[in-house]
Amino acid sequence: MKTGYFLMLLLAVSSSGAWAAGDAAAGKEKSAACMACHGAQGKASVPLYPNLAGQNSAYLAHALQAYKKGERSGGQAEVMKAFVAGLSDQDMDDLAAYYSSLQP
Repeated sequence: MKTGYFLMLLLAVSSSGAWAAGDAAAGKEKSAACMACHGAQGKASVPLYPNLAGQNSAYLAHALQAYKKGERSGGQAEVMKAFVAGLSDQDMDDLAAYYSSLQP
């Protein structure tokens, strides 16, 4: 990975609030809509959808923010945009904390 790209990604993650502490218990309560594609324990049963269990919390929060801002496209991005449209920053941090706490 090029150093410049890494630094830009680090800056984007840190400025997005992704470092804010999420509440895993609250994230579990908010995860019902995620389960259809990502599984009850963050392990997708269909290869089209990524596993979320054990993923890095900052990465997950950044990804959710990127979907909400329309910065991700292709694949299932349109589906994700609809799911994240109503989420607050705290909701995203909570979901990220929950999924990162699960065993991969």
